[in-house]
Amino acid sequence: MQKFGESETERRVIYQYKQERADLDNRNIDKQLKKAQEQKASNAKIKKAKFLKIVKSKKEIDYEAVDAARQMAGIKGYVTNLTCDEQTVIDAYHSLFEVEKSFRMTKSDLQARPIFHQTRDSIEAHLTICFAALAISRYIQDKTKLSIKKFVQKLEPIKTGIIQIGDKEYTAQPRIDIEIEKIVNCLK
Repeated sequence: MQKFGESETERRVIYQYKQERADLDNRNIDKQLKKAQEQKASNAKIKKAKFLKIVKSKKEIDYEAVDAARQMAGIKGYVTNLTCDEQTVIDAYHSLFEVEKSFRMTKSDLQARPIFHQTRDSIEAHLTICFAALAISRYIQDKTKLSIKKFVQKLEPIKTGIIQIGDKEYTAQPRIDIEIEKIVNCLK
């Protein structure tokens, strides 16, 4: 049990092992070990190397650290204060990348840049517009299975125009190919 301010929060750690994660971890350990061995062999100034240590002014490979890292390969811990089952906690952590992806999308695809508003109303309006655009973008992505960037690229060439000849106005309708029609129909 850890104490935070006035309240106490009970936490637990859930560990999960995945073979794919272990394979990736071992590949990364091999890369770090190779980097440390290259630095040990060179006379260059030491850069950050996870498995390299200095003992009596000599560079040495820290094989104990390598062994410890290999023993932990594939294991990930999740800290929670939730009382639900382990798989629910793991699934919730795995879905965090969706939230992070949304915020990256907000900053890049939606071009939600810092705007220096002065009043609370204008700040709230700006955030409301950004989150509405985010919600619409996520809806489009879920329905069409396209990133919002690809969706915009595909629909960008479609334009409607008004042509005036003398006193008469004519509406020029865009040509919509079958692929784009399928994408738009996904949104209905």
